[in-house]
Amino acid sequence: MSVKLGIAPIAWSNDDMPELGGDTPLEQCLSEARQAGFIGIESGGKFPKSSEELLPKLNEFKLNLCSGWYGANLRKNSIEEEKQSIKEQLKLFKDCNAPCIVFAEVFGSIQGDPNKKLSTRPIMDLDESKNYYKKISEMGKYLEDEGMPLAYHHHMGTVIESQKDTEKLLESTHDSVKLTLDTGHMLFAQGDSKKILNDFYERVIHVHCKDIRRNVLEKSLKEDLSFREAFLEGAFTVPGDGCIDYKPLFEVLKEKNYSGWLVVEAEQDPKKANPFEYAKIGYKYLTETLNKTGIKILQS
Repeated sequence: MSVKLGIAPIAWSNDDMPELGGDTPLEQCLSEARQAGFIGIESGGKFPKSSEELLPKLNEFKLNLCSGWYGANLRKNSIEEEKQSIKEQLKLFKDCNAPCIVFAEVFGSIQGDPNKKLSTRPIMDLDESKNYYKKISEMGKYLEDEGMPLAYHHHMGTVIESQKDTEKLLESTHDSVKLTLDTGHMLFAQGDSKKILNDFYERVIHVHCKDIRRNVLEKSLKEDLSFREAFLEGAFTVPGDGCIDYKPLFEVLKEKNYSGWLVVEAEQDPKKANPFEYAKIGYKYLTETLNKTGIKILQS
């Protein structure tokens, strides 16, 4: 089996908080991502919205578009409204040959509100859950038919946050609803990424390698910080700089013959955590750990 290594631009520029890297040129992000060793990058707010502009930029730095975030409002939108909302990004990703769309429900999310504590995240009742699973199944089938799989992202502060939420989502939806497994968000929610991989390996098509600083995690949970407070405190970091041991996870990926992308994603304050230096730390750790596990890393 073999994997490809990518990185998310959020370490250089945070779309939700322009004060974090808002003045960093896109070209710096792309150049440093490639210099660090990565062959793929996820999309971000500074990326051109048309393939005519984006593809030449990616080609200039020898990078592939390896997916990107889509914030859905399917809890309130109709299927047709959501199809219209995702239309532009869907075309861009198809034109750029991205492997999937990282799809997350943001309606009612508290992830961007500094005044909302982690314990106040939204929870769907039984009736809403059933309706949501039906709607997300329809979106999954639609995107599968379009050739762009829906890779659902469980996320702190949203309706699909915990291991239990994630398991229920996958158990209750059509097989076309795939998963972006985010190791950092799963641990933050006190979940077990290895169990998700073992139990739902056929649904996992994208992996975010986000690490956690254990001391900040414990403080965040104990003091019931907001999600924004937690990451500004330094909850997230790159693999090799936190508490997650990725070797057992990679052993499961090898056993299940996973052949997708592993994407380093760690939102940090770029003034405190130099994006280029941390990208190199993440790349070094992943390559060393994958080599020890006997997993081949593709270079193009």
